[in-house]
Amino acid sequence: MKKILLLTLVGFSLFSCKKSDTQTITKLKYPTTKKVDTVTNYFSTEVKDPYRWLEDDMSNETAAWVKEENKVTYNFLSNIPYRETLKKRLEKLWNYEKIGAPFKEGDFTYFYKNNGLQNQYVLYRSKGDEHPEVFLDPNTFSKDGTTSLGGLSFSKDGSLVAYAISEGGSDWRKIIIMDALSKEIKEDTLIDVKFSGMAWKGNEGLFYSSYEKPKGSELSAKTDQHRLFYHKLGTKQSEDEIIFGDKQKRRYVNAGVTEDEKYLIISASISTSGNELYFKDLTDPTSKITPIILGFDNDTGVIEHKDGYFYLSTNVNAPNKRIVKVAVKNPSKENWVDVIPETKNVLNISTASGYIFANYMVDAVSKVMQYDFNGKLIRTIELPGIGTAGGFSGKNNAETIYYSFTNYTTPGSIYSFKPKSGISELYKKPAIDFNAENYESKQVFYTSKDGTKIPMIISFKKGIELNGKNPTILYGYGGFNISLTPSFNIANAVWMEQGGIYAVPNLRGGGEYGKAWHNAGTKLQKQNVFDDFIAAAEYLIENKYTSSSHLAIRGGSNGGLLVGATMTQRPDLMKVALPDVGVLDMLRYHTFTAGAGWAYDYGTAEDSKEMFNYLKEYSPVHNVKSGIEYPATMVTTGDHDDRVVPAHSFKFAATLQEKQKGNNPVLIRIETNAGHGAGTPVSKIIDQYADIFGFTLYNMGYNTLPNE
Repeated sequence: MKKILLLTLVGFSLFSCKKSDTQTITKLKYPTTKKVDTVTNYFSTEVKDPYRWLEDDMSNETAAWVKEENKVTYNFLSNIPYRETLKKRLEKLWNYEKIGAPFKEGDFTYFYKNNGLQNQYVLYRSKGDEHPEVFLDPNTFSKDGTTSLGGLSFSKDGSLVAYAISEGGSDWRKIIIMDALSKEIKEDTLIDVKFSGMAWKGNEGLFYSSYEKPKGSELSAKTDQHRLFYHKLGTKQSEDEIIFGDKQKRRYVNAGVTEDEKYLIISASISTSGNELYFKDLTDPTSKITPIILGFDNDTGVIEHKDGYFYLSTNVNAPNKRIVKVAVKNPSKENWVDVIPETKNVLNISTASGYIFANYMVDAVSKVMQYDFNGKLIRTIELPGIGTAGGFSGKNNAETIYYSFTNYTTPGSIYSFKPKSGISELYKKPAIDFNAENYESKQVFYTSKDGTKIPMIISFKKGIELNGKNPTILYGYGGFNISLTPSFNIANAVWMEQGGIYAVPNLRGGGEYGKAWHNAGTKLQKQNVFDDFIAAAEYLIENKYTSSSHLAIRGGSNGGLLVGATMTQRPDLMKVALPDVGVLDMLRYHTFTAGAGWAYDYGTAEDSKEMFNYLKEYSPVHNVKSGIEYPATMVTTGDHDDRVVPAHSFKFAATLQEKQKGNNPVLIRIETNAGHGAGTPVSKIIDQYADIFGFTLYNMGYNTLPNE
C-alpha cells in the first residue's frame, strides 16, 4: 500500500525498470479441489477425468470453487505493487475519442463513437448538416455495461432496423425490431437466437438463424442443428417459418439478401471450414431453394448479383481464392468464369460503388486493388503505410466510401475514398496520448522445426538494447484459417511503453498463405502449430530480444490451446504462460455447445484410434505431469463463455495446481458476467490487462515499472 500511495503522490510517474535481487514468491496455498473417479474408455484405453465435476456450470459446488479460486487470485494480484499504476496508465491512454466509419441508411448517416472510457460504443446518426443525435446507446442496456450490441441490420429504405443484444457476453442473442424513424419498438423481442445474421425481406420480415434451446445449461449444452427462420412482422415468434435446416443437419446456417432484394443467399456448414451455397428467388413466391454448390470441400460465397449473374468468391481450384461469375439460371460450377483469377497472395473481397475491391495479404500485410465487374484493373490503391487496411465496402450508389488503416504502432485512422476518381483523404485520426514515432515494427522470417519459413512481426520502442533482458510477450493463434494481421492495441502500447517487446508470428493453421497453410496446422498436423510457436520463442531468445526468464506466451481461444500445449511441451522455454478462454481438453471439446463444428481443425477422439492418440498426446489437460516446474501461469476465462466453456480452464488450472513443482504460481482469473470476449465492457478490459501485465512483470522479477 505504501508503494501504491507513493506512486499516486507523484502522479503515477513510472520508475526505471529494475530486477529484484531479493524478491521471492512463496508457494501458494490453493483451494482444495476434490477428485472423482470418472473414467472414459477410448479404443480400449481408459482415460481418467478427476475434475469432470467442474463441467457442471449449474452446480453450487462449481460456483463455490470459482469463488474460492478467485479469492486466491485477487489476493495475489492485489499485492503486486504497481498493479494500480498500470491500471491508471491504461485508463489514461484508453481515454480518447474513437469514431468509426460513417455509413448511410435511408436519409440518415450513422456512425459509432466512444467518448473514451465508455463501456460500449454508442451509435449516432444525423440527417444532412444536422447535429448528430444518439440513436442507440448500449451503455443504457444494463447498469454494469455487460449488455452489448451484438449486430445491426437496416431494411433497404432505412425505415426499419433490427438489432441484437448480448447479455453477459453470451453468444445467445435477443433481436429487437424498431421503427428507425421514430425509434419505437415494433413488436415482441425475438429470443434464443445464436450465431445469426439478420437479413430483411423488404419491410415485411426478417431472416435469422438459431438452434433449439438446449435442455439443461444453455451455457454448455451441445447445440448441433442450426436452422434458418423467417419472421414476418406482426406475428409471434412461435409462428416463424423454418426456411432451411429442419431436415438436413447443419451446424452453421446463415443467410443474406442481395442488395437488389431479388435473392436470398444461404450458406450451410457442418464445421468452421467449408460450406454449401444455395439461393432462393424472392420475387417468386413459388420458387424453391436451389443449390449453387454442394459439399463441404470449398469456401464459397456470393458477393453480388448483377445483370442476371452471381459473382462468387471461392477457393474451388484456387486455394488463395478467386472471383468468378455465373448465370443465375445455370449456376453449377462447371459454368463458372473467372473475373479475377487466383494469385500467389490470399484474396479478401468487398464491393462498393459498382466496383470490386481486392484486398490481398502479402506476408500478412494489405495490398488493395480496385477492379470493375469485368475484371479490369482500375487502380492499385496507395495505402498510408505498411499494415492492415479494412473496409472498402458500401452500397452500389455510394459516391464516397471509407476504409481503416492500422498497424502495431499506428492507432487506427479512417480514410475517405472516392472510387471514381481514386482520391483518398484522411477522415478521422485519433488524438491519442501515444507517440507512434517512438516505436517500430520489424518483420522477420524464421525457420520452424521442419524447415518451413514463418513470418513474425516484432514491435518495440526504438533504440531498445538487444541484451536478452527485455520483457516480451509472444502472442499466437494458429487455427481456423484466421489471419493475424498488424493492428494497434491500446494495451500493447502500454506494454511497449514499459520497455516490453510484443511479437506475433503467423503460424500454420492460420489463413495468411491460403488453404494449404491452414490445412498444414489441422488434425494430424496440429503439432506444426506448436512447433512454429516454439521456434518463434527460440528465435527471440537466440537473437537477444529476450530470454526464457523474460518471456511470456499468450493466446486466446484456439490460441489458449496453443499456450497450453506449448507450456506443457516446453515448460523451460518461458517464464510466464497466459492461456485465455482456451480449448484445453481436446478429448471432450466437441461435447459442449457448438464445439463439434471445430472438428475440421482438430478431429475428435471418436474419429479413430490414431486421432484419439494424437489428441491425447498434446491435449493440455492430459499432459500436465507431476514433478515438473511449469511457468508462472494465469489462466483467464469468463463464467458466461458459451463458446469455449470455462470448464476447459477450470480443469486445466486444477490439474496444474495439483501437480506444479516449485513456487511458480498457478492462478485462474474468472471474470463474472463475461463471455468469450466480444462485448466485454471497457472497464473490465482495463482491469484484465492491468492484472495480466502486472502478473507477467512481477513473475519476471520486476519490482518497479520502467520509464516511459
